[in-house]
Amino acid sequence: MRLMTFNLRFATPIDGPNEWEYRKELVVEIILAHGPHLLGTQEGTVPQLEYLAAHLPRYQPLIGHRQIDRTCQYPTIFYREDLFTAAESGEFWLSETPAVHRSKSWDSAFPRMVTYGLFQETGRELWFYFLDTHLDHISAPARLNGARMIREHFFPLQRPMILVGDFNEPPESPVYQEFLNPSSPLQDSWRSLHPPGVEATSQHDFDGCLRGSRIDWILLSSPFKVKEAFMVTDNLNGRYPSDHFPYAVEVEY
Repeated sequence: MRLMTFNLRFATPIDGPNEWEYRKELVVEIILAHGPHLLGTQEGTVPQLEYLAAHLPRYQPLIGHRQIDRTCQYPTIFYREDLFTAAESGEFWLSETPAVHRSKSWDSAFPRMVTYGLFQETGRELWFYFLDTHLDHISAPARLNGARMIREHFFPLQRPMILVGDFNEPPESPVYQEFLNPSSPLQDSWRSLHPPGVEATSQHDFDGCLRGSRIDWILLSSPFKVKEAFMVTDNLNGRYPSDHFPYAVEVEY
């Protein structure tokens, strides 16, 4: 099973030649070239998500539960509808009032959320949660409290799970420790294949030149076993689909 997390970079004219209109076709090409069975995107505005839904054959956005608001940037799950059944879906805001639309707390710069689905692959018995989130880029308390909300909601369900997203913190950070500690069911897909000290970077400035650290993660529980994990650095003559590299993982179970 192939998984991908992909911060799309929201559509804004301040990006000039890297604005969404000039890279949207490349985004689609790269997704289709790598063929993730489950894809979690971040920062997508409604027009961006509508474009992907229209141009990704066989992919279905998991949004039936969603209150559509064209002012929002949404973490969004796309899944291969020919390969998976989704029995349940939902989302909540990472705030002290999670059911209140666009609510935010702890000095978060933007409203943040987690979206999820309960999936079963065709021909398999296992049901598992696939979660997608984007934690705040400014407020450390908002990131930590958002991570804690996700952990406290999903860990007690005792279902296999895959958590993807842009966590806006590097490995070994407080958020990382919230999800990955001796009592956690999750493992870091990158670390499962690469020892400490062998790291990657998931950000750049639309030029492929590395900056920052590995803030885009795919975390997963048993019975998923990681076979391959890599940053997708595909580009078209030096043009990149986003200011983040997509991160892709191959798992078996």
